[in-house]
Amino acid sequence: MGKGGEKGEESEECKPQIRSYTWEEIQKHNLRTDRWLVIERKVYNVTQWAHRHPGGQRVIGHCAGEDATDAFQAFHINPSLVQKFLKPLLIGELAPGEPSQDRDKNSQLVEDFRTLRKTAEDMNLFKASPLFFSLYLAHIIAMEALAWLMVSYFGTGWITTLVLAFILATSQAQAGWLQHDFGHLSVFKKSSWNHIVHKFVIGHLKGASANWWNHRHFQHHAKPNIFKKDPDVNMLHIFVLGETQPIEYGKKKLKYLPYNHQHEYFFFSEYLPCAPPLSLWSGELNVSSVSSPTVFLESHWFVWVTQMNHIPMEIDCEKHKDWLSSQLAATCNIEQSFFNDWFTGHLNFQIEHHLFPTMPRHNFWKIKPLVKSLCAKYGVQYEEKSLGKAFVDIVG
Repeated sequence: MGKGGEKGEESEECKPQIRSYTWEEIQKHNLRTDRWLVIERKVYNVTQWAHRHPGGQRVIGHCAGEDATDAFQAFHINPSLVQKFLKPLLIGELAPGEPSQDRDKNSQLVEDFRTLRKTAEDMNLFKASPLFFSLYLAHIIAMEALAWLMVSYFGTGWITTLVLAFILATSQAQAGWLQHDFGHLSVFKKSSWNHIVHKFVIGHLKGASANWWNHRHFQHHAKPNIFKKDPDVNMLHIFVLGETQPIEYGKKKLKYLPYNHQHEYFFFSEYLPCAPPLSLWSGELNVSSVSSPTVFLESHWFVWVTQMNHIPMEIDCEKHKDWLSSQLAATCNIEQSFFNDWFTGHLNFQIEHHLFPTMPRHNFWKIKPLVKSLCAKYGVQYEEKSLGKAFVDIVG
């Protein structure tokens, strides 16, 4: 009895001790060469592992020194599986007296949002409709096939070319929205299946890189409209955005372009890459004659739709807000209608999409009332506008 008790005590002593950390200590580890993050009060050192992160090392680095619980839940369709990869990275946990959230965030708001996510899961809102996405892909392929048939039967006359440009621009725009669905893992239950179809749609139908899209787009979702973290607001000195950047450029006397006229050259800049080829002016119609107006139409469609939800909103430096508040500050919705849903690929529900990026888009309208109710409870602005006003606000 006595010896057995001694062995039990020894085995307890041999167990590794879990270290406790304060937020003050954790927040020091937010450098490129030193990255810690917190998920459900557990502290992980991801410094050496970040380059292996499937979503890219930058997006995980943007959460360094913070509570990344909500971001972790938002981006992974199977968190329990991903937890297995985190186990070797565990170095401790938050000290018993430390709050679950960093930087004086509203803990009740955070908990209520997590309850909302659980409600969405209970309502099966993360379950995709195979019929919806099958029909969506079918209508894209049908437009591509129609364009091919038109060329085969009617040749490349002026009228045919213009109709072709409209059809192909529409199919390309819709393919862009569809690849977005697969890229966010919102269609299949397995990540690998989503990645395979994503590469097909974006690679073969769009001619773009799936890896490039993933690494860039997830940064935008993690830190929307945050300078130096969201690549979508890095305008390479062509435009200055928000209220902070113009002041910063003014103090540093940076003026690469006449920014007081940027609302005017915003339009002009889109025309330069789409200038009609010489063959079109000489009366010859070939593949480039069709592709140029197609790119012109589709690029305008893409730019106006993708910018209307974010550019008019708050664009600033990192303020370390909670997940709900940070997404609502940088995002707005467009009024729902059948046309708006189709035209924008359901990005008119941008708020719901940013809060729950892995949720299939056909379910956004179901969670919307609950999101609005939560925002009203805590005084978080939920902005929704008409499609026309959204376009005007981009350059307003």
